[in-house]
Amino acid sequence: MKHLNSREELIAFRKECVDALACETKKILVCGGTGCVAGGSLEIYDKLREILEEKGITVAVELQHDKIHHDVVGIKKSGCHGFCEMGPLVRIEPQGWLYTRVKLEDCAEIIEKTIIGGECIERLAYSQNGEIFRRQDEIPFYKKQTRTVLEHCGQINAASIKDYIAVGGYAALEKSLFDMTPDGILDEVSESNLRGRGGGGFPAGRKWKSCAKQKETPRYIVCNGDEGDPGAFMDRSIMEGDPHRLIEGMIISGIAIGSSDGYIYVRAEYPLAVDRLRIAIAQAEELGLLGDNILGTDFSFRMHINRGAGAFVCGEGSALTASIEGKRGMPRVKPPRTVEHGLFDKPTNLNNVETYANVPMIINKGAKWYTSIGPENSPGTKAFALTGTIKNTGLIEVPMGTTLREVIFDIGGGMRGDAKFKAVQIGGPSGGCLTEKDLDVPLDFDSLKKVGAMIGSGGLVVMDDKTCMVEVARFFMNFTQNESCGKCVPCREGTKRMLEILERIVDGNGRDGDIELLEELADTITNTALCGLGKTAPSPVMSTIENFRDEYEAHIYQKRCPAGACSKLKRYVIDPEKCKGCSLCARQCPVGAISGEIKKTFTIDQDKCIKCGACASACRLNAIIEEA
Repeated sequence: MKHLNSREELIAFRKECVDALACETKKILVCGGTGCVAGGSLEIYDKLREILEEKGITVAVELQHDKIHHDVVGIKKSGCHGFCEMGPLVRIEPQGWLYTRVKLEDCAEIIEKTIIGGECIERLAYSQNGEIFRRQDEIPFYKKQTRTVLEHCGQINAASIKDYIAVGGYAALEKSLFDMTPDGILDEVSESNLRGRGGGGFPAGRKWKSCAKQKETPRYIVCNGDEGDPGAFMDRSIMEGDPHRLIEGMIISGIAIGSSDGYIYVRAEYPLAVDRLRIAIAQAEELGLLGDNILGTDFSFRMHINRGAGAFVCGEGSALTASIEGKRGMPRVKPPRTVEHGLFDKPTNLNNVETYANVPMIINKGAKWYTSIGPENSPGTKAFALTGTIKNTGLIEVPMGTTLREVIFDIGGGMRGDAKFKAVQIGGPSGGCLTEKDLDVPLDFDSLKKVGAMIGSGGLVVMDDKTCMVEVARFFMNFTQNESCGKCVPCREGTKRMLEILERIVDGNGRDGDIELLEELADTITNTALCGLGKTAPSPVMSTIENFRDEYEAHIYQKRCPAGACSKLKRYVIDPEKCKGCSLCARQCPVGAISGEIKKTFTIDQDKCIKCGACASACRLNAIIEEA
């Protein structure tokens, strides 16, 4: 690629990219997101390409800038398509067909029937209740989504700057450099009311302006790509599927704030994201969109990648910057804030991946367009990772203000196995639990705060009536306790005490007063912990006590788990009407808890029983019943 030294050269290069893209009259987009890669999508990509070349069909992996006067088939490794439940996914253009759960043995048929013959293979299309959905935009999972931040994920070659430029990439950078002033950029972002997508929802424009007005230099741009919440993968998918969008947003932030250095802090557990970011940075540097004197201007900007070791606490701003500096990732007392003294003790603007990825759209389309989406105080869209006991799991993007009911039942398809919806954990270990009464609560920062929850980074873990809410609280408290940096006593010791109590309760050793003690500890931690992560650590426990206090009481006073999920609270009993006294159950019991006489009803000693279920599995008459 040639080095672009002016606006005019970028415009000419963009036209070349658009023309090259137009030559690809047919496209095969193989999902290259982590989920589909784990399912074998890269092998499918290689096989499809091999078959195309064997048949003598002209294939374009990268956009071809030499003059092609005939049609070609573009085959691309795209980012995450979102419908992870149905992967590996293959999208066919220009028809917009989406093939689901594709296997290697399907590749020859796809080339023969679809690419050559123009026929949709209906058995590979998504079907629901007997109805076949050929086009991706017709599938219920996608129909209610508004994909703006994720618009390129699944649509372009994730590792190609040419593809990104062909669909309008770096136009916002061009506009920021040549048509706007730094103050103009700050005003546009402020007027858009873009709020940070990392959890707190702090107005990005206000943060940017606070950093820009600091007199001390240099100033730094930092991106939080750590994303430590269990079940969350929104930022990972953006970094894997549209890395240039993140880079463009960070460069624009650098122009506005007066910074020449950007740092992306990304989890080392995201190797594909790290690889795609490295490729993207190298491409942007080669083209002259990163580095010194970008597009012939006096503005310079360099990008750095720092891999985190997976510490959840490094999602907190001061702990993250400490980690970049090579120190142990631990939060510090505030003030001063990061915008005043952040990375290397200099003014620093810190946002997460999704926040920066919104910026190019706001610059290109304007603040008024952005505020037309979603509610006034929480405009725009939000990406969510939809997981749990729901039919359609995956990555979604909806306008702020969309209700939980729409997300869970319209997009998610409802509960798996038509079970009853029980709750959804939103906001990860720092969030809260919402129940059936909250299904019509709009998903925006202010509405969720009113019901004691938070969006967080965007994880939605859906649970059915077979889920034990005490165990859910124990799981999140175990996670938080393990991830505590240990710097402050309330978090280090308080979460440990809360975990010990929860473990006792699910083991059947709960005591009178345990619920009140959990509430007292939670109040202390919330009010005295050093950082935001510590202060919100008790949230899952408090929300489950508030909404499911009866489950806690059943565990403590009745020694029973209403959901039947806690193994140590299960009871195996023998139905005397069905038992024929064969003794098979007694012979299978590893601890000798079953006794009786042949041809008479056997009994189980509950004090000896270890709840292993070997007896129930062995009984041919189904005489052994599991009681919750």
